[in-house]
Order: sequence, then C-alpha cells, then structure tokens
Amino acid sequence: QKQRCHGAGCPDISAAAVRDELGGEGARNGPSRSATGWCVPALLVLLRLRRRLLALSSVGSISEEETCEKLKGLIQRQVQMCKRNLEVMDSVRRGAQLAIEECQFQFRSRRWNCSTLDALPVFGKVVTQGTREAAFVYAISSAGVAFAVTRACSSGELDKCGCDRTVHARGERGGESFQWSGCSDNIAYGVAFSQSFVDVRERSKGASSNRALMNLHNNEAGRKAILNNMRVECKCHGVSGSCEFKTCWKAMPPFRKVGNVLKEKFDGATEVEQSEIGSTKVLVPKNSQFKPHTDEDLVYLDSSPDFCDHDLKNGVLGTSGRQCNKTSKAIDGCELMCCGRGFHTDEVEVVERCSCKFHWCCFVKCKQCHRVVEMHTCR
Repeated sequence: QKQRCHGAGCPDISAAAVRDELGGEGARNGPSRSATGWCVPALLVLLRLRRRLLALSSVGSISEEETCEKLKGLIQRQVQMCKRNLEVMDSVRRGAQLAIEECQFQFRSRRWNCSTLDALPVFGKVVTQGTREAAFVYAISSAGVAFAVTRACSSGELDKCGCDRTVHARGERGGESFQWSGCSDNIAYGVAFSQSFVDVRERSKGASSNRALMNLHNNEAGRKAILNNMRVECKCHGVSGSCEFKTCWKAMPPFRKVGNVLKEKFDGATEVEQSEIGSTKVLVPKNSQFKPHTDEDLVYLDSSPDFCDHDLKNGVLGTSGRQCNKTSKAIDGCELMCCGRGFHTDEVEVVERCSCKFHWCCFVKCKQCHRVVEMHTCR
C-alpha cells in the first residue's frame, strides 16, 4: 500500500489543479445559485456507469484505456476523462456501490426501498421523473463518488492526490490549542472530481431546463452533505498516556451520517417550479407561502407514485411479499406498507446465539437457541 502524502513533495491538489487535470469546469466557480454556475449531474449516466463498472469487478481493476471505450453510455468527454484517470475509476465504482447500499438502507422500511436501482436494467420513471426519490438518488450518488475518491486520496491509493495540505499551523478547539498534522481528508479533490466527471453530460447540454436545474441542485446538495459535516479528529501525545499536546486533522463523516442527513432532506424536500429572474432561470417553491430552499435542501418537480402495485415498466416492484411491522403505525407498519391489502402471518423458527461465555484465553463460546416468531408479509 502506498504511503500517505505529507509536505512539500505531495502533488498539487488545489481546485484549479484538479480542474486542469480533469479538463473539466466543475470546480472553477464552485456551487452557485445561478443557472449557469450550477454543476448538472447525469444520474442515469452515473447509474448506468455504476452497473457497468460493477460488471467489470470480476476482472479486477480498471487498468486499460480500452475498458473506458467499452463503457457504453458515456459521452466522449467522459471517455477521455476515464482514460486520463484510470486509477480513479475504481473509486468511482466503489462510490456508486456505496450510494446504492446506503439508499437501500435508508429506505429499507418504506414502500420504495431502492431495490429498483439494483434489480432493473432500466430504472423507469422512478428516477426519470422529477420525484423526491429521484432527488435522493441524485444526491446520494454524487456524494458517494466524492466520498470514495476522497477516501482513496487519503489512503494513498492515488498518485494524483494526497492529503489536504491547506490545513496546517496551529488551531484551537474547546479552549485547547493543537497542532494541525496527520492526514486531513482531501475533500476538495473528491468534490472536484465528482463535479467534473459526473456532471459533464448535462453540462454539455446546458442547464436551463427545469429538470436539469433540479438535478444539478440535488447533486450539489449531496456533496454539501459531506462538506457541511466535516469533523476534526485528534490524537493525544505525551508520557504514559498523558495528553501534553494534540495533533488534529480534518476527516469526512461516516457515509452513514451522509445518508442520514440526506434522508432528513428527503423527508423535508421542497416541491419547486421554474421561474425567471431577469434572464436567469431558477427554481422557486411551488407554494409561495413556503420559505425558499437552501443549497443543502433537496428539491423535486413531480409527485411520487404510491409504489403499492407491481409496475415493472415504471420501475415499481410494489409491496406484495414485503415484510411489515404489525404493531407500528408508521410507514413500516402493515396498514401502510401493504396499502390496505392485508397481510399474511407465518410462524418461523429463528436460530440465535445465546448464553455466550468468555473462556480464558481468548474466545467466546455460545449456544444456539431456537425460538418461534411471527413474521408478517403483505398480500
């Protein structure tokens, strides 16, 4: 494994350097509220890319330029960027997979549980329409790529980036001073790569349609879920475990935290419509009584289907056969999950570890216990 990069010998990881290296424009101005300044995500391209990259996982890493040509669905600029950044493409694959897994975790107890993203060759109207669900998928996908690329930088996997060298000198936290040291996560590089690679397709078409504005807003909101939750981690130094002085570094939040933040944004997403301010097209709340959304909020254009019935054409698997909670009144409860169709109750035997004891030295020995539980599934 490569060593983490520290000091003056590290490669230049400034936003300008990333932009020049990738040949993109995503990092030039950063997030902006203007129609031309937004970076437009290409969700379906990212998801198709994710499926193709996962299909290639059985043959190892993406190490040849010919592989980029085989990724059908990419526009020429993305193919060129892929060829120039082969070592980063495995991180893109990991980021997309991370996003799908987090989406399925966050929606595991809802009618739409993100299974359509992994099971269908065509994702249908669930994500092609401007729904809340599409807003979340755009956001979590964009965040996943930024997160995985940043993590690869910090762990020394990539030659083109290392630790964040802009964090240095001394700082103060909780009234105590400390020395910035260690390897701060290079989130600037991860965000810049996500903007440049993921967004290039829609940027090439312009960003004036209402759906493009929605997509780009949610894509940037996903990246902001990481940026706004960066944290400071520290390590104590001293004799016999004392903390005579600290060294600290900036670190990304766990991706579960990013998913939790975006799930909250999903629950409070704002329905919007396109408006014009002078010659600039922007999104505004459809209900004028609602306060304007912020850069961190998710926005959507279309109402969601109820996701009750199986409709493969539109990417809806329905809730028949889904497990539900008989006693819950929330969305995971049988009444709501099953859409009023009722549910089956079966008794199933569960095998669990029990009566665990620690034995010197050094293992834990458990018994296997059998118990019968009720399982409820939607009709």
